[in-house]
Amino acid sequence: MSVLPYFLGYLGPALLFLGAHLGGGWTLLPVVLVFGLLPVLDDRVGGNERNPVGISRGPRWIWDIPLWLWAPTQLTAIAIVLERAAARDAPLLETIGLALSLGVVNGSGGIVVAHELMHRRGRVDRALAELLMTSVTYAHFCVEHVLGHHRHVATRRDPATSRLGENAFAFVARSIMGGAVSAWRLEGQRVEHTSTPAWTLRDRRLRMPLLTAAAYGGVWAVFGGRGALLFFAQALVAVVLLEIVNYIEHYGLTRREIAPGHHERVGPEHSWNSSHLVSNPSLFTLARHSDHHFLASRPYEMLRHWDEAEAPQLPSGYSTMLMVALVPPLWFRIMDPRVAAWGTRNACLSPRLRPAVSALRSSPADPA
Repeated sequence: MSVLPYFLGYLGPALLFLGAHLGGGWTLLPVVLVFGLLPVLDDRVGGNERNPVGISRGPRWIWDIPLWLWAPTQLTAIAIVLERAAARDAPLLETIGLALSLGVVNGSGGIVVAHELMHRRGRVDRALAELLMTSVTYAHFCVEHVLGHHRHVATRRDPATSRLGENAFAFVARSIMGGAVSAWRLEGQRVEHTSTPAWTLRDRRLRMPLLTAAAYGGVWAVFGGRGALLFFAQALVAVVLLEIVNYIEHYGLTRREIAPGHHERVGPEHSWNSSHLVSNPSLFTLARHSDHHFLASRPYEMLRHWDEAEAPQLPSGYSTMLMVALVPPLWFRIMDPRVAAWGTRNACLSPRLRPAVSALRSSPADPA
């Protein structure tokens, strides 16, 4: 097992730098990579069901290198793109291409790295996660994801769990708003029940908005209003990308309520799993999401594949499924029968889903 495959994710920033240098249509190179090349390679190369054996080889810090290097890489990418786009002679279409590509790189790379780091105990790791999420105007995700999503996943209490029959666009709006409200409430509870002084920089209800305001103020001061607008645009692209991935990861899956207000333990069966050989290293094995929710403290390189008898499987990699999610009728046609089949096979379907199962059983077989 080697750390080298996990540097595949740096192909996105490399193409972004190249596109910013060449200009024109070349600015869309990262978009073509994520939504053109990766889906094809995932389909042609297939999956990787091998699991890591024992513990990670070599010192632990070796596996942290690709994570730690991402923060300076992302900040450099933002600076280069803002400088190019803020130039008065920058064509509008080129500026749009840069904003899209920067958002895709930060969403498919930076947020994934931040996600891994925010689950760590080290202060430096968590600070880097907060820095990366601040650069996409979504720092509160560090609070809601760790304290809220992992506790309430696959229940109605989790705004980041998509429901059967809910389209991606409705989900993204609900998750963005619900996540912000949840983060505020959860941080307030944390401050109240610990020795953290309220409304100081240790209180993330204050620190995160201040850091975000400082980021926009700094961008405005250096790159002007056009740079600040592009900074917001790339953040919007990155956040929407994140939330559609959230939509994919838990669509239609529910945990049984074993007592009023209490649900069964989170297991591999409450997340859609994907172990595609090409895209998984570039995502730091995020797509092995079943194991991540089963044991959130497990580092990315040790995440295991769960087969179809143990966890529901996505029919393709994240890049492909993200594009499918943008066409709700196609998404429902492909995924709703899989939700029903999984629930029926494992005899753990919630009462809410049983009518849907009956309806889906009488519908034509899934052509996918």
